[in-house]
Amino acid sequence: MNMGPKGPAQGGGRLGRGWNEAGAKSEAHQREEVLELLWTLREMGQSRLEDILQVAEEGEAERILSEMEDEGWISLREGRVNFLEEGERRAEEVIRRHRLAERLFSEVLELEEGHMESSACQFEHILSPKVLDSVCTFLGHPPICPHGKPIPRGPCCDRFKKEMEPLVRPLADLKPGEEGRVVFIAPKSRSRLERLSALGLIPGAVVKLAQKHPSFVLGIGETTLALDQEIVREIYVKKV
Repeated sequence: MNMGPKGPAQGGGRLGRGWNEAGAKSEAHQREEVLELLWTLREMGQSRLEDILQVAEEGEAERILSEMEDEGWISLREGRVNFLEEGERRAEEVIRRHRLAERLFSEVLELEEGHMESSACQFEHILSPKVLDSVCTFLGHPPICPHGKPIPRGPCCDRFKKEMEPLVRPLADLKPGEEGRVVFIAPKSRSRLERLSALGLIPGAVVKLAQKHPSFVLGIGETTLALDQEIVREIYVKKV
């Protein structure tokens, strides 16, 4: 789902089960778009029905919301929309598919922002649960999307933590002398991400942990950096 000037908007494309033979969105696709909109607006602190309908580009949004209320997916009270258990579960699944698709197109295929977003909007509607778990595992169970928004955890993430040594881990987990290739960075602020990028700490860079105490010392090529533990724990690497 793209972000228009007023908030979340539809992505383009006609791919997979989201479109019917006449070239129009299927009912399932329409519902997923509305669920995604509700979730994204909730993250922004917006739940008023009036605001949701103003932002929605889905022409059938009001009808779909009414049907979701009848089926027990959402509640509409005092002009506000809230998820019920079933709606929360379905919306979480849609968001997880979209944000994992974003990471796939951004990191693996290295698409530019505009192409990444539109492709993710199409791809999210054809990912089966099994394929989605495979994508998540391939990416190392990332906690955030390329825009820094959280990716809901799935069953594969829980199994991964319990059954096997993580392939992708915080840089702070490496032992002195070990090297890791940066997979992703999950900073608390964009300014911190920009500072790390300026230092050469970007996805794909190989870093070597020199020491942990009294501060973390890293080597990137011929450069040596000293970083606080909080920052180091926001950098995720794969051992090399």
